Amino acid sequence: MNLTGKRRIAFASYVDENYLPGFLNLLRSLALTNPGICEDFIVLYDDLQPSSLTAIRKLHPRIVARPVVPSHYDEFVKGDPENYLVRKAYFILDVFRIRDYDTIITLDTDMVVLGDLSELMELRHGFAAVPQFHHQQTKLNSGLLVIQREFLTDEFAAIVDETGRSGKYELDKHDQGILNALLENEFIRLDAKYNYVKRRAQGDDPLPDDIAILHFTGRHKPWNGGESGYAVAEAAWHRYRMNHAQFITEFLALKGERHPDLLIHFGKDLVARGGDTDALCDVAQAYLDKGRYEEAVRLLTRSRLPAQRSRPHELLGIALAATSRYDEAEARLLLATAEAGTSSRVFGRLAEMSWVRGDDEAAHAYALQGLGSDSVVDRKCRIMYKRTSGSPAPSGQAPVPGDQLAHVAFYMDRQGNAGDKILPESVRQCFGPETGPARWHSQHAHRMLTEEALREINRRRGLVIGGGGLFIPDTMPNGNSAWQWNVPDDLLKRIDVPLAVFAVGYNAFDGQSYTRTRFTESLKLLAAKSSFFGLRNHGSVDKVRELLPAELRDRVVFQPCPTTVSRHIVPGWQDPVRRAETVLLNCAYDRAGLRFGYDYDQFVEQMAQAVLALGDHAEVRYAAHALDDERFVHDLRRVYGISLPVEPMYDWDTDQLRAGYANTRLVIGMRGHAGMVPFGVGTPIISLISHPKMAYFLQDIGRPEWGVSVHDRRLGELLTEKAVGLIRDNEAAIADVHRLQEPLWEVTRENAAKLNALFAA
Repeated sequence: MNLTGKRRIAFASYVDENYLPGFLNLLRSLALTNPGICEDFIVLYDDLQPSSLTAIRKLHPRIVARPVVPSHYDEFVKGDPENYLVRKAYFILDVFRIRDYDTIITLDTDMVVLGDLSELMELRHGFAAVPQFHHQQTKLNSGLLVIQREFLTDEFAAIVDETGRSGKYELDKHDQGILNALLENEFIRLDAKYNYVKRRAQGDDPLPDDIAILHFTGRHKPWNGGESGYAVAEAAWHRYRMNHAQFITEFLALKGERHPDLLIHFGKDLVARGGDTDALCDVAQAYLDKGRYEEAVRLLTRSRLPAQRSRPHELLGIALAATSRYDEAEARLLLATAEAGTSSRVFGRLAEMSWVRGDDEAAHAYALQGLGSDSVVDRKCRIMYKRTSGSPAPSGQAPVPGDQLAHVAFYMDRQGNAGDKILPESVRQCFGPETGPARWHSQHAHRMLTEEALREINRRRGLVIGGGGLFIPDTMPNGNSAWQWNVPDDLLKRIDVPLAVFAVGYNAFDGQSYTRTRFTESLKLLAAKSSFFGLRNHGSVDKVRELLPAELRDRVVFQPCPTTVSRHIVPGWQDPVRRAETVLLNCAYDRAGLRFGYDYDQFVEQMAQAVLALGDHAEVRYAAHALDDERFVHDLRRVYGISLPVEPMYDWDTDQLRAGYANTRLVIGMRGHAGMVPFGVGTPIISLISHPKMAYFLQDIGRPEWGVSVHDRRLGELLTEKAVGLIRDNEAAIADVHRLQEPLWEVTRENAAKLNALFAA
């Protein structure tokens, strides 16, 4: 189920044995001219041999082979029903029976891609094609179609079939005739550069520079000898006719963005046989980008890495650290410090890894080396230097371990994500007003649980793990658990105090995956060890239960994020008497590719409409949870000339954050805690959904209408409509939030009471 509304995009072609050479060339040209694009490619076929499908799969990592049923088209009225080519011309119409995608781009197999297709990927509306050459620009050429989901329906497929069986179309135009008869010229007209037919290119004149797709219409195909008079056009086709080794070498030599799936697919075998170092590094980086750390280690360790090149050693060090092979990682990273231009960054990694291992002294020393290097100072060096500089011991009596609870959490540094800063305190407030060291012993989730750390935990009354999205694979990857708490199995088994997982979230984005075996085994052990296992939304509950054996599934229960009930747990909380005439807006930019896909420009355009419209009802201000969040403000001003005042919440403490969100009429947020924190202090919210957790929360409170997908084609209109309603009837909306909090607070209060009793026993 796609909760975020992120578009599923695919290419599609009908391929048979006769047109296979053209299709293989099409795939090569697509990869070499658009190396940043890698979507599913649907191959419709009826007679392809297994060896042909193997050749196709060598040229694309995401081939989806779908056999057609030729007999389905037997009843279609055809101009020449005995003609082999005429019969097969209809098989591409099977695309209208596909239901797995929101946008499908069809390409004829006699095409070659010469330019950028990103504009096609961004199309959101209707049925798009290039008008047919020589037909007064009124009919479409079906060689390229961009089909949106409103046409990928049973109803439209039935009309296609009905038209084909009736014969009420230009019979000599086959599939194209049917579509022109149905659409009656009502289609989005694309520039001719996206389906530049061969007939436009007759003679020896050079092709226009902006051609994106060249189409070899007609009987004579380039792979069968071509046609006299089209030497220039056919030379463009033959440019991509090469053997597989040549193709891979050329792809790996490309500069700029290349999709990690393509890099891995084309590069892994070549570099393993001794490809050049740059290609090796690019493929290794792709493995890291995909979270495939073990494969990155295998790739790099079976290759000879030149001692004088820093990048391969740095990448291997990163991969080894992500699999918790820290001694080997340190050795590789030390080799990588030799290059002056990047040494500060590498020292930052060494400092962080030493801190993860519990060695603050080494972390401090590495951070200091990074700060003193002659390269640009790395931010991580600054953070680790401050983190390990120590702080004055608190005055007064030292905490008594037997009076404390241990708390594993993600403790955010200054200028880190504002939502993460508030989480540890909010969890502690569920168990009582004292949130400091007298009651709590802190264990950072990213620090590996060592023997010493285990002894300290076992000296406490119990252990609380939470809150936040700790079940996420990539913030600080490790090979011990494959989630955010870096805990080896053997030490987890030896925790002998009551253990509670409290308000943790399963935080994988659409398209993300875990190191499944390691994560599942760690999760199973954690569930078996826990006295309480509470996840912060029912979506997370369902996801985690699926990963556990039947006997452990019932242990997983619902425990809302404590930030959603702040009004009930913050000591002395008072609701504001009056709220400012403002709306706070937040956007998120971590993992932007996973959030926006190809729709970012459309998102900014729609948001610009909403910001202007909402300005008539309240002052719109921008709530930046992290430094990167400010990109939206820059893009809005750069593209549309709209300026927003910024609230730098990443610099605020927790009291400021709650007060800031309580003192506004509405919050429109993309980050999870740009929804949950304002909700918790009684403020109405609208969620810009780019992550499943946003939808999960709105489902839990029974208000899915308070969300709108960042991919929605009517985002600006819908957002304005929802926001204006909540602003105009603000008192009722606030009262509604208060009511919706009550069941969350009831669950939290009951769970906390049971755990307090358990920890006191």
